[in-house]
Amino acid sequence: MGNRKLSKRQQERIQSIQNRRREKAESKKHLDDKTLENLDGLGTETSGTVITNYGSQVDIEGHSEPFAGKVVRCFVRANIPSLVTGDNIVWRPAEPQGVVVALEPRQSELIRPDNYGKLRPVAANVDRIGVVFSVQPAPQSNLLDRYLVAAEAQGIEPFLVLNKTDLLDQQTGSEVDSILESYKSIGYEVIGVSAKNNGGMDALKSYLTNKSCIFVGQSGVGKSSLINQLVPDNNSAVGPLSEATNEGTHTTTASKLIHLNTGGVIIDSPGIREFALTHLNQEAIINGFKDFREFLGYCKFRDCKHETDAGCALVEAIAAGKLQQQRLDNYRQIINSLDN
Repeated sequence: MGNRKLSKRQQERIQSIQNRRREKAESKKHLDDKTLENLDGLGTETSGTVITNYGSQVDIEGHSEPFAGKVVRCFVRANIPSLVTGDNIVWRPAEPQGVVVALEPRQSELIRPDNYGKLRPVAANVDRIGVVFSVQPAPQSNLLDRYLVAAEAQGIEPFLVLNKTDLLDQQTGSEVDSILESYKSIGYEVIGVSAKNNGGMDALKSYLTNKSCIFVGQSGVGKSSLINQLVPDNNSAVGPLSEATNEGTHTTTASKLIHLNTGGVIIDSPGIREFALTHLNQEAIINGFKDFREFLGYCKFRDCKHETDAGCALVEAIAAGKLQQQRLDNYRQIINSLDN
């Protein structure tokens, strides 16, 4: 039977069925009240933070004695929303495992669409997003801008980390320097490091002190290697680049919250080759380019597409040397990708 193109209504119906099946399967992973009350030695409520989420169970770190600083495996009560690493929760100790009974309000959350188009939280209560890129695989400004727009749209301050500076040579050095200066001129913090020879790690440690951060970026850029340098006893799995694609291989399978020796925490998350922005409208995306903001609203026409429209304030700003052409090109590519 040949491939048949489905109508939009058919696609929406299929996706709706898949969503219901997935949500039904997830609900079976949680404890109902009857099962909860049958657990042995159910203790009093206390606070904690989700360190790792395994789907049906979570590892939490206790805040109060006798569990302060200890990691405890917990079931999750049936009426609790989906938990993510970084969530602050209320739990009760029990045998054989504790039980999460409430979710505290999130101060921030990083979300992204899943494979079914539904928005899913990735991490909670972070105040910085470290966008990691490297000399190999080669950096792509369009992908970097997608991460930056996603962070800006969610009100979480992003910064850039260039890893594998030990691989820089004369040719790549010039190309990478151009990218670094581009983002520095916009106002982003940019830190160059090498997880291999420890170069620049002191500057990164200093920046992360007393912050709650998540690293994002393509697989293979060295996020886990960086974390192993920041926290030597962490030992996150590290994978080589694929010889076929020169892209990274996924080594981190579940997000994990890790304490830094200098204070603060970092969340090690699975590699994301692409960061979809399908949940954002055009206004949110263009506002995610923070260097555009002072020019927005000054175009000749209210419905300006920022393409070849007469009197486009962004195009005029580029001609005046106040904006970068590459940033506008990347914005256009992102908008066009959402229309297709």
